[in-house]
Amino acid sequence: MGMLKEFKDFAMKGNLVDIAVGFVMGAAFNKVVASFTGGIVSPLIGLLFNADFKDLKYIVKEGVADDAGKITGEVAVMYGEFLTNVIDFIIVALVMFMIVKGVNAMKKKEAPAPEAPKGPSQEDLLAEIRDLLKKQ
Repeated sequence: MGMLKEFKDFAMKGNLVDIAVGFVMGAAFNKVVASFTGGIVSPLIGLLFNADFKDLKYIVKEGVADDAGKITGEVAVMYGEFLTNVIDFIIVALVMFMIVKGVNAMKKKEAPAPEAPKGPSQEDLLAEIRDLLKKQ
């Protein structure tokens, strides 16, 4: 029974719950970004290449087409899909940076340390003590 209680305490810690919520929101946000990149960014970039951006590839070895038109044996580097994923990553990283920057700006700023009390400096007090001791 102790292990179950320990696990419950661990699972209900604030940081772990925050991480879980952030993970779920990040996964959902990633789908939104992938949709944005695939549906808006890639077609616009594809206009430059006169092709679907995700389908861009460098063919290393030509394949052979069968009777049904299916190509077999082709070896290709699929750089269009890779570039799409890089764009997705950059968008997600930029948005996460902006969120963290905003959260840090909203955090309560630490109160500045109180100023030292006004009055004589340590050297002045020591000089005064020295002078008093000389008088005795």
